Amino acid sequence: MGAQRNPPMPVTVIGGYLGAGKTTLVNHLLRHAGGRRLAVLVNDFGALPIDADLIEADDGEVLSLAGGCICCSFGSDLMDALMKLPARRPRPDQVLVEASGVALPGAVAASLALLSEVALDAVVVLADAETVRAHAADRYLADTIARQLRAADLVILNKLDLVAPQAQAALHAWLETMAPGAKLLDARRAQLPLEAVLGVELGARGGAPVGSLRSGALQPPPTVVADALFEHVEIAVEQSVDGRGLATALADPALGVVRAKGILRDRDGTSIVLHVVGARSGIEPRAVADVVPGRLVCIGLKGRLDRAALRATLDRATRTATNLKEC
Repeated sequence: MGAQRNPPMPVTVIGGYLGAGKTTLVNHLLRHAGGRRLAVLVNDFGALPIDADLIEADDGEVLSLAGGCICCSFGSDLMDALMKLPARRPRPDQVLVEASGVALPGAVAASLALLSEVALDAVVVLADAETVRAHAADRYLADTIARQLRAADLVILNKLDLVAPQAQAALHAWLETMAPGAKLLDARRAQLPLEAVLGVELGARGGAPVGSLRSGALQPPPTVVADALFEHVEIAVEQSVDGRGLATALADPALGVVRAKGILRDRDGTSIVLHVVGARSGIEPRAVADVVPGRLVCIGLKGRLDRAALRATLDRATRTATNLKEC
């Protein structure tokens, strides 16, 4: 029997125009990695200054960071750097690719399809609340800003404290037209809970859910704006589900889900991993088949997760799986 193949490493592409807060976000994620081994890829170290107190060693090409994280410079060859990462020991749990301020994160994300050992987790685009509309109206910058926002699964509206409260609703409405399908997250100093940006980790370290339904708050640092607090719902799933149908349904904005991840038994009995981020959803086979009970975790803004609708959506996916098996 051959060795079990590792699942693809999830890659989060972080984009946004110059000054939007990409550096601040990456340093914040490294500080709150929560045991995850993060690998950060940047064009050069000078382009993304990692906070000095996070750096444990520097060999000129790789920075060894606190908590088993690393930062690598890829220069002009991102694909080569991504191909080398899975062979590192210990293997990173997740990769962050910081795109330059004028780069198109959608193009970076599309290139990941060429590599079998990595997989896109999400495209996260930061927008400077104070300047993004002015940049988007500039004839030289408008196309870049528009394409960055259109590629986003998650838009982080950063520096919201610099915008008058009466202007925030109009800014939200404008971003919803510029980034259709993306989930919009408000932030100050790019501080958000790790699981909202990088997704839920459902490995051995994640533990099992208690009971059939529980919820709890994901507490970001106290400097985050009050309405950007997140909460999560965990559901133990005993039965098979229509995995693809459930993934699609969870992406419905009406449910209030920013991210979801599940390890479930599909309608044909196989074990699958379900992902939802923004309007993008999907399922993939899971190498390990121990999926009883399954587990589904959904994250959303506090007070906006519709638990009754989540349960009804899951029940429909279970009934659909049962009906299809009986046909």
